[in-house]
Amino acid sequence: MSQTEADAGTDMPDEQLDRAIEELRGVLKEEQRRPEAASRAGAGANSSIIMNIPVEVQIVLGSTEMPVSELMALQKGSTVALDRRIGEPVDVVVNGRRIARGEITVLDNDPSRFGIRLTEIVATAKSA
Repeated sequence: MSQTEADAGTDMPDEQLDRAIEELRGVLKEEQRRPEAASRAGAGANSSIIMNIPVEVQIVLGSTEMPVSELMALQKGSTVALDRRIGEPVDVVVNGRRIARGEITVLDNDPSRFGIRLTEIVATAKSA
């Protein structure tokens, strides 16, 4: 297999995922525009199946790189400096792909917990 074919093979899943996400967004937007027609046609059942698919959501506060020797020296109470400063937006990652950025906020109904207020939705289409 040539290098070009190998590169195309590794990009293929990302391109397929991008197309699937865009197609899903289009279907969901269309259903929102005409919910009564979708439920009459039975399409509402399809969207409920899609809406129940579990996805892994992560909020990334920051990251760092360190040599293995420093990693092995970590112990309870150690501090790891991240590449972000206080107040900078955090990344919202779904199934390994960044989809949004946001700011950390305290929940109104439970001040002992915090959440994320989305401030930016990241475009899913690859730049050419």
